[in-house]
Amino acid sequence: MHSGRVLLLQTTPTATPAGAARTSEVTQTLLSWLPFVVDLWVARLLSTAIIVALAWGVSRLVVQLFGRRIAQWFRRPSLTRMALRGIRVAIYAFGFLSILGVWGVKITDIGLSVAVFSAVVGVVVAPIVGSFISGVFLLADQPYEIGDMIELADRDQRGFVEDITLRHTKIFTLDNSFLVIPNGTMRERDVINYSAEDPRMRLSLDVLVTYESDIAEARSIVERAAREVDNVIGGGPDIRVGAARYPAAPTAYINNYADHGVLLTLRYWVTEPYKLLAARSKVQTNLWTLMDDADVEIAYPHSHLYFDDTSGSMQVSMAEQAGQTADAPRGEPARGPVSPQSSDADGE
Repeated sequence: MHSGRVLLLQTTPTATPAGAARTSEVTQTLLSWLPFVVDLWVARLLSTAIIVALAWGVSRLVVQLFGRRIAQWFRRPSLTRMALRGIRVAIYAFGFLSILGVWGVKITDIGLSVAVFSAVVGVVVAPIVGSFISGVFLLADQPYEIGDMIELADRDQRGFVEDITLRHTKIFTLDNSFLVIPNGTMRERDVINYSAEDPRMRLSLDVLVTYESDIAEARSIVERAAREVDNVIGGGPDIRVGAARYPAAPTAYINNYADHGVLLTLRYWVTEPYKLLAARSKVQTNLWTLMDDADVEIAYPHSHLYFDDTSGSMQVSMAEQAGQTADAPRGEPARGPVSPQSSDADGE
């Protein structure tokens, strides 16, 4: 029985390569349970579908079984996602190689000449490789992490880091839009991270009050306006930034004696860096309400004019003469006393 099979394959009119023979053996082994005969190309298609389904199912199963352990090991969402992507890619690559084996294609059969390969690397692959290298440096330097709120200084735009890959960084902006920036460009930008390590952030507010106001009461009102906002830290231990320590409670300082009033600077800390404008608006709204019944007035630019003996004299008589001239009938000279004109240039 076995020798008959060999004789049949040798008398086939078309030459069968070794890869095709191995392919037929694999497909026939996979489909030997079927009670009917299947053509070779149909068997290859069915084998390809089975391998694809197995690769997809195994990748999902591995992620579900080891995803939590990998996350606990790396403790960084970006590295966790990268590791899970690597596992999926490895499984899919193994499945792809299996499909090539089913169709009788060898790895050595897939090749390019040195000139074509050099052109592809120089034109297409080089930027991609640069982005991958920049992605590796971003993951190693840890300037930001998935979920952090960052600001692109050159674009004055804020957003949340949605995803970090080896090729690009995806940012979900506060305007409900996505920014996909290559890692090579991202490394050259000035990025402000509002969520790095400690999400608490200090804000400042300048308030100019008049010199006639009660400065002590003004400082108390300014601090109270910030303390009554929900996400503003009202007190507690000092907040350490590097080697410096700052009071956690809102504090109003006398910054400067300005031209039109006393400049007070309020410094306060917020717990969430995602609602800076809302927190600042609430503080200023409370400040405006509390100042209505207090002996404090917001200063505005104004000037006072003082006249003394050194300021010279005003020629009021000229104004009176002009008024009498306007009241006199036409063609008649103006009546009334006329002040003598000064002969010197200073009017004395």
